[in-house]
Amino acid sequence: MGCASSIHISDRVVYHSGKESEDSHSPQQTNTTQHQGNPASGLPLKPPSCKTTLTEVQFGPMKLFKDPLQVLLVFAKEDSQSNGFCWACEKANFRCSLARTPESALECFLEKHHDLVIIDHRHSRHFDAEALCRSIRAVNSSENTVIVAVVKRPDREEASVMPLINAGFNRRYVENANMMACYNELLQLEHGEVRAQFKLRAGNAIFTALEQSQEAIEITSEDQVIQYVNPAYESIMGYQQGELIGKEIIEVPKSEKNKPDLLETINSCIRKGKEWQGIYYAKKKNGDSIQQNVKITPVIGQGGKTRHYVSINWPLNDNNKSDKSSERVQAESQTDIQSSKHKDRRKGSLDVRSTTSRGSDGSSQRRHSSMARIHSMTIEAPITKVINIINAAQESSPMPVAEALDRVLEILRTTELYSPQLGTKDEDPHTNDLVGGLMTDGLRRLSGNEYILATKQPHHIPSHLTTPLSINDIPPRIAQTMENEDSWDFDVFNLEAATIKRPLTYLGMKIFSRFRVCEFLNCPEATLRSWLQLIEANYHSSNSYHNSSHAADVLHATAYFLCKERVKQSLDPIDEVAALIAATVHDVDHPGRTNSFLCNAGSELAILYNDTAVLESHHAALAFQISTRDDKCNIFKYIERNEYRTLRQAIIDMVLATEMTKHFEHVNKFVNSINKPLAALEENGGNSDEESVKGILTSPENRILVKRMLIKCADISNPCRPLELCIEWAGRISEEYFAQTDEEKRQGLPVVMPVFDRNTCSIPKSQISFIDYFITDMFDAWDAFADLPNLMQHLDNNFKYWKGLDERKLHSLRPPPE
Repeated sequence: MGCASSIHISDRVVYHSGKESEDSHSPQQTNTTQHQGNPASGLPLKPPSCKTTLTEVQFGPMKLFKDPLQVLLVFAKEDSQSNGFCWACEKANFRCSLARTPESALECFLEKHHDLVIIDHRHSRHFDAEALCRSIRAVNSSENTVIVAVVKRPDREEASVMPLINAGFNRRYVENANMMACYNELLQLEHGEVRAQFKLRAGNAIFTALEQSQEAIEITSEDQVIQYVNPAYESIMGYQQGELIGKEIIEVPKSEKNKPDLLETINSCIRKGKEWQGIYYAKKKNGDSIQQNVKITPVIGQGGKTRHYVSINWPLNDNNKSDKSSERVQAESQTDIQSSKHKDRRKGSLDVRSTTSRGSDGSSQRRHSSMARIHSMTIEAPITKVINIINAAQESSPMPVAEALDRVLEILRTTELYSPQLGTKDEDPHTNDLVGGLMTDGLRRLSGNEYILATKQPHHIPSHLTTPLSINDIPPRIAQTMENEDSWDFDVFNLEAATIKRPLTYLGMKIFSRFRVCEFLNCPEATLRSWLQLIEANYHSSNSYHNSSHAADVLHATAYFLCKERVKQSLDPIDEVAALIAATVHDVDHPGRTNSFLCNAGSELAILYNDTAVLESHHAALAFQISTRDDKCNIFKYIERNEYRTLRQAIIDMVLATEMTKHFEHVNKFVNSINKPLAALEENGGNSDEESVKGILTSPENRILVKRMLIKCADISNPCRPLELCIEWAGRISEEYFAQTDEEKRQGLPVVMPVFDRNTCSIPKSQISFIDYFITDMFDAWDAFADLPNLMQHLDNNFKYWKGLDERKLHSLRPPPE
């Protein structure tokens, strides 16, 4: 057959090509129509060449070759506009498919992965063009696809393109069926946005090379902020990537063996845009100095200025290792390339959507573990790198996209990257007040009216608590209440009543015994008993919520989570012991007031801790102060020094993780570093790759994230408890907040949470807001990791309960009696 142009039409998809179709001899040929002229106007078509030509694209020093463009047209019905684009594709020698329905369009895209998709947005009665665009964007392979909306010519006022950008479109095309207009549009797209996306895809190869290189590579910005180090660098210098990314070069320890003026000489040279090469001593993480041959190359970028530095270092003390180098790669083009590997990264409009959508995950395309670390979600990526990528993308973007990216940059330059933006105070006062009370450090109030926190002096154990007690002689009535302490439905309030508000000591003895904590710490049971009594004595029984019953509840939840299979696979014995101790002490000496209150009141603790994580810092510090003061209570006395330091650091980190200002940061890091990689492995072949799964679960960084997530979920698990327990906890925390509001009004302090006025507050609304804003996403992520269907069922039931009360406009904990 010759080279005549043909359009292969079926009920679902039309394949349109300048060469003979592979389907032309199929049984469906009876459904095929052949066009010998212009399908819209009858003008003769200029037959495209039969020969498939590769397009040559220059990308820095790389020379790329691209196949003819693959185009997908989605038009419900044939009209002059669709025919115009068909003709334009033929004239440009593009490979073209034409779909009539969203279903066939998605199926076709999944098969061919087109470079360019053009969707008819003019007639909503046929199909929802924006919904189709979102569906395509949800496909991993759409990361570098350019999607265009064909829109009606405006009758009057020009409409905003933001709805299109938010849906995932890159640009719009105002309907114009003129053949040359369609042809010119395709040419502009090919040489503009499509080519830019092609370059970004090609950038994956460069980063793969960096990752596989035997030379250690370090990438920094023009301000000498470290943006990337490769595995070889980690191996030579002993650092993990996360310890360096985002730090300035001057923050990394330097060797004393270099001449005093060497650094100044190096900086003076590279600031002039000149390459520097010479001998330099670098300091490894363990403190050893290593002599290296160093080559630093400034790379010129936007505006003719040096935008990045490339540094290559290889040790001189071993000739066999001379090929290893540490490179400070700072080429602007390479920074741009990084975007192509970013999991949710797309050009232009996709950046806007990816900051809010939870539905797209491009991580399945490539599973190289270290690449995944570099190109993780924006929460993990160094913010400088992200901003550089967006700035570069703006240069070649259409004006609407560039303006949208300006808005993205404004958001990224704020300090609160992890906290979702709320509506106005009037729209959702309960959520706003909860956030104000739990996630801020208050409004500093410069007046003489200061709230002096009556911090307790470290307690000696009161005489009524010093009665002999071991796990074997717990009174039967108390032991009976703890028979089901390994069940999630365990009722801590029964234990509270049976122990006369001393549940922590008894539950702690049983749980610590079950986890063999004394054996790990090598301490006598009597010491553990005294320690538990001391810690419990430092909780304020007068607090309605933050008392030792809350600590016992968190300890119980912690122990329950530690028994989950995935958690056991991830954590070591020292992690388990740290988690149990952290849960026990995490709110010790809590005054029953929030951090915001203490900061506003100018309390001694707020001044001591500079208004930053005031209570959490106090809990951790006091716990160690009182534990180590008296040998009778010092459970850490018998362990080796290094083990103590590791244990202490883990406990402090977990207690500080309960501070709510970093809630979303902890949750999102957990999802991006653990849940998504695990899900990707499962998608690519189930759990067969045990080594990869183990690597994710047991890496030091991820073990820290698991421990933080564990104690956070244990700390605010009340909405996931059985309904009656959930109601009781809701009443207790509400009463504590009511008391704080009362005191704020008495002292003339800013009222942090005005909705918690005991005369007007709707407890159901406050619980709904708390669950919506803090609980749902966190426990979805924790359930995906630890498999907790019973908790999720309780959460669903409790949410429906509060919703039911709210719909009846009730403000109380329970409905009135019938």
